[in-house]
Amino acid sequence: MIIIMKMQAKTGQVDAIIKRLEKENLKVNISRGDERTIIGVIGDHRGIDKGALTRTGGVDRIVPVLRPFKLASRDFQPEDTKISLNGHAFGGDKVVIMAGPCSVESMDQMMETAVQVKEAGAHLLRGGAFKPRTSPYSFQGMGEEGLKIMADVRKETGLHIVTEIMAPDQVDLICKYADVLQIGTRNMQNYALLNAVGKTDKPVLLKRGMMSTIEELLMSAEYIMSNGNHKVILCERGIRTFEKYTRNTLDINAVPVLKELTHLPIVVDPSHATGKWTLVKAASKAAVAAGADGLIIEVHPNPAEAYSDGEQSLKPKRFAELMVEVKRVAQAVGRSV
Repeated sequence: MIIIMKMQAKTGQVDAIIKRLEKENLKVNISRGDERTIIGVIGDHRGIDKGALTRTGGVDRIVPVLRPFKLASRDFQPEDTKISLNGHAFGGDKVVIMAGPCSVESMDQMMETAVQVKEAGAHLLRGGAFKPRTSPYSFQGMGEEGLKIMADVRKETGLHIVTEIMAPDQVDLICKYADVLQIGTRNMQNYALLNAVGKTDKPVLLKRGMMSTIEELLMSAEYIMSNGNHKVILCERGIRTFEKYTRNTLDINAVPVLKELTHLPIVVDPSHATGKWTLVKAASKAAVAAGADGLIIEVHPNPAEAYSDGEQSLKPKRFAELMVEVKRVAQAVGRSV
């Protein structure tokens, strides 16, 4: 349930409600909006006298949250969450662009890519140091050496970095280098990992599982948020269907649906959604038109020699062309890039 305080509620009245709830061993999350405070109550609250609570000073009303996800729900926080990073805000008026290769391969490869995507207008650099691959014989990433390369590139270019984390025991290591922790599609329901990143203060880019529902995605976000980290960015990256002409099927419906259900920002990964570089531009424009708060796009200076996902990676020149068209779409829907 959520407790909506009156607009003129005093800090002492809010604190009294919190103390009362915590005495009943209930978990409390506070959302302080521009006009009023909302208290989210997590746990078995059946023993609470809701009538008496409603009559407590400063309380406007009590609203049950019927959806299984609580903290991620717009019932708990009507206003959009904005997650600021290096002068850019996911969930604001600007569409935030993350670009870079699937895998970190060398310093030269990462620096060349970073310089060119930044020149084209990208705001963050993506790159994988640890790679969960379908085949155990495929390139698995450079590990900590890859993280160090990205940190050096950040120092030179100013681009903050997004990189994937695969296991709870990697949290401390990756948090030393990364600015955004990415949870990949295969780990969306790795609850130990979700709990672990939920105890950090790093923004988390949570990708939808390839065969997961929107509600399951939001429940995974709930795991992270219930551990105290509310900096969650949702990512639609395509789901598995019977269609074989694309790697996955981009669920463009997920963008407006999530906008209705949750206050968390939503980005789209057109590279994994399509699996073909020729389709990335169209999918990117569709995502921005649908209301996405950002894009994460694979870019490689030489896709033919990429260690992974070369077939869906754009060359820097094509990425620059994409950015021109994405900016036009953003302006048409009242956004900027």
